[in-house]
This record gives sequence, structure tokens and C-alpha cells, in this order.
Amino acid sequence: MVLDILTLGHPTLRKVSEPISRDELLGDACQQFIDELIETMHHTNGAGIAAIQVGRAQRICVIEVMDNPRYPYLPALPLRVFVNPQLTAIDERTAMNYDGCLSVPGIRGEVERPLGLRVQAWDRAGNEFQASYYGLAAIIVAHECDHLDGQLFVDHVKDPNTLCTWEMFDQYYRQKEVEKWTAIQAEFPEAERIER
Repeated sequence: MVLDILTLGHPTLRKVSEPISRDELLGDACQQFIDELIETMHHTNGAGIAAIQVGRAQRICVIEVMDNPRYPYLPALPLRVFVNPQLTAIDERTAMNYDGCLSVPGIRGEVERPLGLRVQAWDRAGNEFQASYYGLAAIIVAHECDHLDGQLFVDHVKDPNTLCTWEMFDQYYRQKEVEKWTAIQAEFPEAERIER
């Protein structure tokens, strides 16, 4: 089932999501919810989505990038479910990226984020794992995990002059972004590394 996505201004988006227990995670209701969250992400061509975006204040988010028409320049990322994720920056370098969001439809804006992140989380089966993400993959993960703390990308836009519609992004900024990120991604032979 495709779930309704909350949009900018809905007070639930500003809630800090609560950790989930393994027992609750492994229950049928939560497993069905994760399936629906993934289906909603696929239906809307999102690179990721957090539980809070569909009104559930639990620390769960999912990511996946495979031939995504909204983001054709993103590196391929397999489906990952992050439960109770904790992030650590592992690269001192940062980059500006034109973020977009399913909860802020039609708008993009530049946000500065780290180029390397380590994630410690559970998968949907409650198994602990650790993974590192680089370049645009790190930016995707950071964006989704921001939602779990009630933050939207518009909170991090330093220069409001970079805010633009998707149409204006496509017309004036997309090609420059593709060239920039093609060069940055070349520094990272892998976007994702599962460490344990």
C-alpha cells in the first residue's frame, strides 16, 4: 500500500522520532509498515524516505537508488533499511548539494553535507550492521536521517538564493551539478561499504 507523504508545514514532520525495540521491529505490523514504506519510496521515485514522512515517529528510514528518473546522476545503491541509525562523519571534507525532498515537493536548495559517513544501525531483521557511505550516497543517508530528528533540508539551506523549483534547477543548475558530482564521485570507487 502506498502511504500518504506529509509535506512542509505539517507539525508531525518536526517531531523527533523514537527508537524502536527489536520486539516491535520484528512484529508483523512493523514488518508490513516497512514494506509499505519501501513501496511508497518506489511509487514516488524517492532515493529514500523516513517513517516520520508518512506520520510514524519511529527511527526507521530506507534508501535505494536504481535507475531513478528523479535523480539519474546518483550512484546506484541497493535497498537498505536503517533502524535506530547513528551517524558519524568519517571525512572532513564537505560539499554543497542541491537537496530535494518528497516532503518539500517541487523545491530544491543547496545544503552542505559531509562526503563520508559511517552508519551503525539494525537491519529490518534486527541485526546490527555498520556501513560507510561516500559522496552523494553519504548525502542521501544524512538527508534521510535528518528526518528522524525533525529536520528538513530547508533548515540547512545557508543561502536562500539557492532555493529554486525543480523546473528552474533542471534549466539552470542541473548540468553544473552533474559535472561537479561526476568529478567528486570519481574519488570514491564505491558509494557504499558494508563493514559488518
